[in-house]
Amino acid sequence: MKTFTDVVIIGGGAAGLMCAYQAAERGLSVVVIEQAKKVGRKILMSGGGKCNFTNMEIAPNKYLSQNPHFCKSALARYTQWDFISLVSEQGIEWEERELGKLFCCHSSKDIVDLLLHHCRRTSVDIRCQHKVKRVQTIDNGFTIHLDGLPELYAKQVVVASGGLSIPSMGASGIGYQIAEQHGHSIIPTRAALVPLTWQNSEKPLFSELSGIATPMTATSENQQSFSEPVLITHRGLSGPAILQISSYWQPGEALKLDWLPSEDVAALVEQWRQSHPATQVSTLLAEYFPKRLARLLCDLTGCGDSRVGDLNKAQLAKLALLNNWPWQPNGSEGYKTAEVTLGGVNTDEVSSKTFESKKQPGLYFIGEVLDVTGWLGGYNFQWAWASAWCCAQALKS
Repeated sequence: MKTFTDVVIIGGGAAGLMCAYQAAERGLSVVVIEQAKKVGRKILMSGGGKCNFTNMEIAPNKYLSQNPHFCKSALARYTQWDFISLVSEQGIEWEERELGKLFCCHSSKDIVDLLLHHCRRTSVDIRCQHKVKRVQTIDNGFTIHLDGLPELYAKQVVVASGGLSIPSMGASGIGYQIAEQHGHSIIPTRAALVPLTWQNSEKPLFSELSGIATPMTATSENQQSFSEPVLITHRGLSGPAILQISSYWQPGEALKLDWLPSEDVAALVEQWRQSHPATQVSTLLAEYFPKRLARLLCDLTGCGDSRVGDLNKAQLAKLALLNNWPWQPNGSEGYKTAEVTLGGVNTDEVSSKTFESKKQPGLYFIGEVLDVTGWLGGYNFQWAWASAWCCAQALKS
């Protein structure tokens, strides 16, 4: 026996839940299908359990897409201030951290609870642990074929299934499959906001330094730069600067790492040569880095146990490279640890105002499934809220 509803939303994450209650507030009957045991799992794990739910500095240039103009309308119509008001009205305490990042003071669960509260208030029907097998177009609507439930009939379908990132959280490619079945093209996908890995020859050098963090500027070949902390791991480099630059890095390309962005190393070494000629380079580097990292950088620059006053031209040149160190990652850690998926449903084939497919009336795409990827720092959540809100206003009653 079929269930008849105005809207079926595929995916119970940030975008799906936001769209669900906003649509229900307009009087539409809404069913959310989520394949995981619970909705909002990526929200719960985000921001170290505190959910970095938006950013004070939201702007279109903080998003990657083959159509950089696509995100402008939604971000202007539903802003960070709109979501901040929603959070504040619910009595959720939040704090601003570095670079405009906003976090819950207590728990990511506060954001999930907010969304579920509004879903319950508006009688949204949430069905977990059910997979969508396919979406079939019929007269005046769609049939949604499910694993373990009777078929659903809906006038409209919203695909909010996310990308391929963190498959342990239930990520799947169903959104891309539905898009392709209805004539859409997919911009090639890859892991983004993801740690980058060592070359095999580098692993033995850095393995003992795992857990050390240091400020760094990472620059891609297309001259995009991020200056934030970097974390050394057994597998490679992580931390905000690396996660950010990973979205701009292409396999096979080299990055430029500035190990000491606060100083001009060549000028600093010349100053040391005047004031501390008898002091070992490693001792002076240890004023800026943890001792073990200072020791390794000293070895990598060929300085060994040299004193500053004894450095030759080759050593001086290699030390100066600490401001412009070439590093070619072996690869990334892939979707298993990536925060988001780069690429997705081609936005040229979707309305930037309504998020309705230009190929199939009544079919909508929101959130991460689209070829729109934000920076680290709450930008992807704001895209989820904004695209969901705009879509919900456009759904037909």
